[in-house]
Amino acid sequence: MQTPLFTGFPGFIARQIMQELINQKKVNSIYAVVLPSQMKLGKEIVKKSMNVPFDVEIRLIEGDITLPNLGISPNDLETLYKEINTVWHLAALYDLAVPRVAAWKVNVHGTNMVNNFVQTLPEITRYMYFSTAYVAGTREGILREEELIRPKAFKNYYEETKYEAEVLVEKLKKIIPITIIRPGIVRGHSVTGETIKFDGPYFFINMIDNLRKLPIIPYVGRSQSFINVVPIDFLIKAVVYSCDNELASGKTLHITDPNPHPVEEVYRQMVLIVTGKLPQGRIPLALAKTGLQLHFLRKRLGVEIETLDYLTWEAQFDTTFADTLLKDSGIECADFISSLPSMIAFYNIHKKEEQYHIKIN
Repeated sequence: MQTPLFTGFPGFIARQIMQELINQKKVNSIYAVVLPSQMKLGKEIVKKSMNVPFDVEIRLIEGDITLPNLGISPNDLETLYKEINTVWHLAALYDLAVPRVAAWKVNVHGTNMVNNFVQTLPEITRYMYFSTAYVAGTREGILREEELIRPKAFKNYYEETKYEAEVLVEKLKKIIPITIIRPGIVRGHSVTGETIKFDGPYFFINMIDNLRKLPIIPYVGRSQSFINVVPIDFLIKAVVYSCDNELASGKTLHITDPNPHPVEEVYRQMVLIVTGKLPQGRIPLALAKTGLQLHFLRKRLGVEIETLDYLTWEAQFDTTFADTLLKDSGIECADFISSLPSMIAFYNIHKKEEQYHIKIN
């Protein structure tokens, strides 16, 4: 039985993992370190949005991962030392346009603080660390799970700081049972389309929707690349399964789509579903990047300029460890294009609600 401690709550992925652990009856108690500014929201989510039976307790503890001992009070620390046997570290700044100083403080320094804290837990049986498949930066070709190679460059500070953080976690594999999770781009639920924010592939849906009244909608650049997007339900079931599997201890897992689609095919289907017509013509990628240098245009289209860097990035994620681990679990990644209709249907219902949209820098 797990007694886990989470960082990253009330974020969407953290709360989904917590709910899955409850649904699978793997926990009696769950602890979460929550920023004081997020405590009210966290309590509301537990009360109104999560299905928590009477015999399971979710305890939210004030703290800050950038502080020693995560900023947790001495009394709460004493309790955690006695009870916690699993740590799920998800707290990070995920924005592709995040400034370097802010990203470094949370993603790198914060992870170092969590690493230090985990080493003080006498009953620790697993440390689940959430990295990203994009620690590869600008490296291309086949990217393997067992590799952690510094690239010549990174596409943004999010990638760079997540790489640096993973380096710190990797060093602990010899002394702590760790599983490093590298997800692809995470989207909403493959069946319901549910998500809490429109980022990642939703930036392209924003753009298409904002251009839908034009006579034609063009392709952006020319791409031979594949896009790797995973639905939240696949990610959640895969990581919960991995946490209890000894084969995952000491491993780094690409939780990515084993059968990704070409960028242009995904874009074509997005345009068709959103507008009812196929894209025509092309805007050169360089011209698109120049246009998105203008803040008013980025905001009007709902697109972060950093998104364009992934259109021509030619890399494939090897999933040997993850495939072996999940082989007999019945856990499979839903086809992206087949489940696009539910994704876009959810988007259409909520696209006018500001809370779902990312503030464009």
